[in-house]
Amino acid sequence: MSAAPPLSTITLRDTQVRQAVAGQGEPLLLLHGWGANSALVWDLAEQLIPQGYRAFAPDLPGFGQTPAPDQPWTVYDYADWVMAYMDFHQLERVYLFGHSFGGRLGIALGALHPQRIIKMALANSAGVRPKTSKLAQWRLGAYKGLRDQLTRLGARRLAEELRRRYNARYASSDFQATEGIFRQTFINVVREDMLPLAAQVVPSTLLFWGDRDEDTPLWQGQLLEKTIPDAGLIVYEGAGHYSYLERLAETAHTMHYFFHQAPQA
Repeated sequence: MSAAPPLSTITLRDTQVRQAVAGQGEPLLLLHGWGANSALVWDLAEQLIPQGYRAFAPDLPGFGQTPAPDQPWTVYDYADWVMAYMDFHQLERVYLFGHSFGGRLGIALGALHPQRIIKMALANSAGVRPKTSKLAQWRLGAYKGLRDQLTRLGARRLAEELRRRYNARYASSDFQATEGIFRQTFINVVREDMLPLAAQVVPSTLLFWGDRDEDTPLWQGQLLEKTIPDAGLIVYEGAGHYSYLERLAETAHTMHYFFHQAPQA
């Protein structure tokens, strides 16, 4: 592993934002995944900085050392925040890398603010709704029905205990790691189907995926490749959800080549 990222703090929208910034050259914005922070993308930044980039990797709101929003956010709120972060640093256009949740934000930015993105590289991107079995759908429906019935009958304590037990057994680890207002942010984010926006992405996009990814399975990457108008997909055999770290040097080399490859006529 590399040395610790060169951390600094800025004030953005009255909030202290922790960031890692280093290098000289073309602007490269790196967005980390849910539950992570700038350190998880900095190894990649260090591979690219010597090739002529100035890398910017913020701790997104609610992660690392950047406080969570004081009200529930959506994907669009996060995308707006990234635009504000770019404006703070006077970054008119950037090359963008996003992992998982950062990839979800990349899809939003590539569709809503394409003029600000030169090209994008997304690794194991979130944004495609997972397939749900009929059993899971039935179980969720039964749980919600019973919970709502208990609430209507005034048995709020039982309804809350049912909610706690259901979440403890069936909810994702990311869901369980959040609470209060930020849990609603998580719900808002994961409920947003990004495929309609993916179809509107303008910048050329390169997708990296691990064929053993259990969080965002390969079929999701294949679907994104088909949906994003100008996209390619690189699959790393044997890699998981952090495929870009498992193939770090190869990912950095491929990204640099892709970023500077001339458009085909």
